[in-house]
Amino acid sequence: MLFAITFVFSRQLSVAPAANRQLQRTVILMSRRAIIIVMGILSFLFGTSSHSQPPRQRANPADAGRDLRQIMLSTPAAKFGVGPTAEFPRVYGVLIDWPIGEQVATIFSTSSGAASLYTTSTFGIIGGEAHEAVRTAAMNLVRAADQFFDSATPTAEFAYPTADRVRFFLLTFEGVRVIDTDFASIENQTSRYFEFFDLAQGVLTELRLITEQR
Repeated sequence: MLFAITFVFSRQLSVAPAANRQLQRTVILMSRRAIIIVMGILSFLFGTSSHSQPPRQRANPADAGRDLRQIMLSTPAAKFGVGPTAEFPRVYGVLIDWPIGEQVATIFSTSSGAASLYTTSTFGIIGGEAHEAVRTAAMNLVRAADQFFDSATPTAEFAYPTADRVRFFLLTFEGVRVIDTDFASIENQTSRYFEFFDLAQGVLTELRLITEQR
């Protein structure tokens, strides 16, 4: 299961240092009218206890989100036991990268309703699949991705976007495809991908809401 894999690796995440607090407090919530910068909503942090593993064996916590992202991008659908369906004939997952300050946030969603937020910092949000609102938002995002299948380019390169770009990775049954676009056109709502990005922000909003309930 995609969710099970996500959970195991996300336990490596630890509390973000002060240098990363700006990213903790900043998330971009898109509405169909505007982009709103909301402070103080990424407060669900993940930690590992001091005795859970010997210090010499610990990986850098800041690498956990990167590692999760790489796993999802580089693992074929067959290894997840996922196959085409009438509802999801070509795309089974989506990862969307966009820079926030010096860090990058990645929204991950699958056709099963799994959803997570990975970052290049030391925190993230997982566990969304257990919540109906998150599942619905995640599936809506993946369902919408199919319309961009033909315009996306097949790729085996999974680099993060530059500071002024947004990158959409489509996980398809034929491999990964990518769309790279400028953030300015999304911000001013002239991009053809604006509504697609808006759906991703809907996933993030639902993830935020479940963290606030904890």
